[in-house]
Amino acid sequence: MDRFTAHGAREVWQAKYRLHDDGPPETTVEQTWRRIARALARVEPRGHGQWEGRFFEALSEFRFLPGGRIQAGAGTQRRVTLFNCFVMGTIADSIDGIFDALKEGALTMQQGGGVGYDFSTLRSKGSAAKSAGAIASGPVSFMHIWDAMCGTILSTGARRGAMMGTLRCDHPDIEEFIAAKRDPGVLRRFNLSVLVTDDFMKAVREGGDWALVFPENSAEAPGAEFVERVWPGDARPRRCRVFRRTEARALWARIMRSTYDCAEPGVIFIDRVRAANNLWYCEQIAATNPCGEVPLPPYGACDLGSINLTRFVRQPFGREASLDFAAIAATAEVGVRMLDNVYDISNFPLARQREVALASRRIGLGITGLADALTMLGVRYDSSRALELAGEVMRTVCVSAYRASVSLAREKGGFPLLRAAEYICGEFVKRLPAEIVGDIGRYGIRNSHLTAIAPAGTISLLAGNVSSGLEPAYASDYRRSLRLADGSLKTIPVTDYACALYRRIAGSVAGTPPAFVAAADVDPYAQLAMQGALQRYVDNSISKTVSVAAEFSFEQFAGLYERAYELGLKGCTAYRPNAVTGAVLQPDGAADRAAQCCSVEREAD
Repeated sequence: MDRFTAHGAREVWQAKYRLHDDGPPETTVEQTWRRIARALARVEPRGHGQWEGRFFEALSEFRFLPGGRIQAGAGTQRRVTLFNCFVMGTIADSIDGIFDALKEGALTMQQGGGVGYDFSTLRSKGSAAKSAGAIASGPVSFMHIWDAMCGTILSTGARRGAMMGTLRCDHPDIEEFIAAKRDPGVLRRFNLSVLVTDDFMKAVREGGDWALVFPENSAEAPGAEFVERVWPGDARPRRCRVFRRTEARALWARIMRSTYDCAEPGVIFIDRVRAANNLWYCEQIAATNPCGEVPLPPYGACDLGSINLTRFVRQPFGREASLDFAAIAATAEVGVRMLDNVYDISNFPLARQREVALASRRIGLGITGLADALTMLGVRYDSSRALELAGEVMRTVCVSAYRASVSLAREKGGFPLLRAAEYICGEFVKRLPAEIVGDIGRYGIRNSHLTAIAPAGTISLLAGNVSSGLEPAYASDYRRSLRLADGSLKTIPVTDYACALYRRIAGSVAGTPPAFVAAADVDPYAQLAMQGALQRYVDNSISKTVSVAAEFSFEQFAGLYERAYELGLKGCTAYRPNAVTGAVLQPDGAADRAAQCCSVEREAD
């Protein structure tokens, strides 16, 4: 039986996930599922065959989709990491420190990992580098070196991997950072995000000025103004020199205008990320993985997997259509065990990455196919019922995942950084059901973080072109770019999974289900509402690109980011078709356009 029902799905499997070069070649996707299940079951202390069977069942029919690196590398002899992405170490403000960090990034990308960096630790352009008797060129100048490195690594045939670059909203070079990607040929291998603080948003709201600062220990600045700030690399407040002041609203408008015109930078509400971090008592976070769904400490890794909700809809399109919540919960339980086992079979590009990853064993279990599942249930994506259902789904995943992790702790031990008395006081953990909080206090927990919603672009195409992550379906029929094994791009026609299933059931070659709504017809504020409905059950974060029409006004666009902050989201990224990046996905029949390395889908799987 052919498991590939969508055009392009087989090509994805052959190009990215099928084993063909270091063992007997896989001729069916069932063999791929068996390889993954066997590799992950091998580290179980007992019952290898039983766990292999349960893992295989979860993978079957694309019910559970581990991250792309896991699917490609588990059970092979390849010297690769099974972790999709990393946040790299704090960059020391010296030439030695900068190029050490560059080398670590190259080694990580060579093994297939995407990387995130915070460049806030590099002094501003034009400031004195006293130890060398020179003038600093600023963080953006060094980002160009990272961009070139990424291109060179990719040219060697390494797996495609994106980069995230962040900068604090109070860094003296923030305006240069904001405008860095207005040139369509610059920093194309980076996603960029501004680290926005609560104090900055307060200054924007109240119309105050905003100090641009950098840590300065020297007393050789008579008349200079100093403030204290907690800066990346040090949990204690540091003495920072005020280089200049600007109007907070003017700086916010610069961010919004650049994002409106060229889709970047995104915004990370960093104080909210830190306050909600389960490891608030022992970590300082200043960056995320390239797609933003996992904020991480220096050298942290993201271990991702998605539950494909389309496989849990009973009687699709019928009057009695419903979701099998019990099966979703059971799959979440097995998925936690599978992702936890990844830690015990994966390579790590750097020893420090292994040390940090094993200290927390954080995973990111999420969902994909949400929009298609809603369509199959007869529920419009932009309805209040959709918000209720989506929230219930994510609550089920979250609660099941935490219970599974507590059970794993009783069996295998908790993660090394766990200090239970402090952990259960965390902002997110306190909101869990009381019995789970009590069990964590008594038995511990295996993984510091359990849930995240990734873009899941390529693995969703593998599963029949289900709608990616929590995104609305792009269109019923459209064209998308697929990167082949040789690195070239091929544009293929695809049909949304729910629409294709509806047509098969109806015996038709056209038509859309009554509840189907394309992304272009979903109000951007309704998209934010969906993100908000899910965020309360996500302890990491959510990769979401709010799609807006080209004619969406600038005032409405800026309002999206303010609304995201009001909703308590950890970040916001909106995409408006523009002259710099174009439109990566095209309605069927539109002219082809090559995808950027870091596209609107923010894909790194």
